[in-house]
Amino acid sequence: MPKHTLKSILFLLILLLSKPLFAIDSIAETALVMDISTGEILLDKNSDKRTFPSSMTKIMTVLVAFEKIKNGTLSMDQEFLVSKKAWKMGGSKMFIEVDKKIKVSDLLLGIVVQSGNDASIALAEGISGSEDTFAIEMNNLGEKIGLNGSNFVNSSGWPDDNHYTTAKDLALIAKYTVENHPELYQMYALNEFTYNNIRQDNRNPLLLTFDGADGFKTGYTEAAGYGIVGSAEKGGRRLIIVLNGLDSSRSRAQESLRLMDWGFNNFELVNFFNKNDLVFEANTWLGKEEKVNLITLKEIKVSIPKAQLSSANVDVLIEEPIQTPIKKGETIANLQISYADKKIVFPLAAGEDVEQKGFFSRITSALYYIVLGSN
Repeated sequence: MPKHTLKSILFLLILLLSKPLFAIDSIAETALVMDISTGEILLDKNSDKRTFPSSMTKIMTVLVAFEKIKNGTLSMDQEFLVSKKAWKMGGSKMFIEVDKKIKVSDLLLGIVVQSGNDASIALAEGISGSEDTFAIEMNNLGEKIGLNGSNFVNSSGWPDDNHYTTAKDLALIAKYTVENHPELYQMYALNEFTYNNIRQDNRNPLLLTFDGADGFKTGYTEAAGYGIVGSAEKGGRRLIIVLNGLDSSRSRAQESLRLMDWGFNNFELVNFFNKNDLVFEANTWLGKEEKVNLITLKEIKVSIPKAQLSSANVDVLIEEPIQTPIKKGETIANLQISYADKKIVFPLAAGEDVEQKGFFSRITSALYYIVLGSN
């Protein structure tokens, strides 16, 4: 497809850097760094590999509740009766009491901050009647938001061979939460929560070590190793990191901090175009107007490695002339932003309607085109 180069992004100081800085690996078994400001994947290590999510499962458990709060079928003040199953649940606990009622708001904080397995079951049973039925709701929501490698059978992440996910799916859950529930998401930033006179600290190490970190969850089981879903916002960008399969809580803390630092320090968010910006004027075929404006459908911004800014190019990919009639908003070309070996494509749409010429005018224009190469 023909392309028209619009501009190259030239930063002379960057030319001093001879090697790209964006190549990096992780000591985790699976790792993903996503810039949700642009949707780009900055690092991908086995992100589609099936793994056990352990307590990182709970971000999906909480998301099911967030969805119901948003649609009005669940309220923060609603109370659920604690079952014996929830009360007896092992692992990390909120220390709820059997046969006592507890507010949804407290259960959510008991899950988000204290990672309570007991709270997860109590919430699941309160919402769906049983944890098994709640797991069906988790999977249904997963399908809705585009998860491709996950299956949930419980609300806490308790080990089960049929309970699994991927780093990419966990990132999608986190992204959906931030974008669709920004106010409720804020509870993930709390450093501590006290229930039943028992104070517990948030287990997310990034909240203490990285300026701008505000979520999500850690996880650990012997089968899965140590994992974390983390998120931070800084300088107009939000990153999500997912790590799993680390060998200690210390390595989890160090690796999550290292990758968060790397993601923010070695990439620059470049705003190329705003929504509805005019990008290019294309030739039309047999149109009442000889040109049609190509505009952006949304803001176009890309996180580019700082070492690659000097080589970034913007091209319009288009087959000209454009057949008429053309409807305003119709996608008729693509904008390609490229650097190194990476290419990112965005659609371009017609900025206005272009009607086709009348029959005799079309005949005349076609003859001119055959002879002179113009309509």
